[in-house]
Amino acid sequence: MSTMTTTAIADNVIQLPRRQAAPIATDGHLADADLDRWANRLARLLLGRGATAGARIALAVDAATEAIVAEAAVRKIGAVPVAVADDEFVFGAYLGITTRSDRPELTDVVDWLVLDDRSTLQRYLVSSDAPLSTADLRAVS
Repeated sequence: MSTMTTTAIADNVIQLPRRQAAPIATDGHLADADLDRWANRLARLLLGRGATAGARIALAVDAATEAIVAEAAVRKIGAVPVAVADDEFVFGAYLGITTRSDRPELTDVVDWLVLDDRSTLQRYLVSSDAPLSTADLRAVS
């Protein structure tokens, strides 16, 4: 019999604290498992665009569910979410998350990831929803 040492998943995976256990309801509440999976996918898109731990990432997302997922994704990679109002310039942010309806009012100084853009949706749907590992985060640093 082999005597292998294993590391608990929680030791090498970034997890969000659990907030609720219900599935997505019609009132807009998001189950923790769904939040985790959706945020993992979005975090991978951000990492693919060069986001790093400590980076300031602008959030210009009005819809409640998308805003929650966007903030969770930013926090998962160790970046700092910064809320944006209108065409406000976000000092130090080179990357941001928004939607098509909000994009025309936003500055071009920031590289905006547009959530409901076709190419973003395609990349989002084929990206992994598995928890981010430290290896995922080290790949961009």
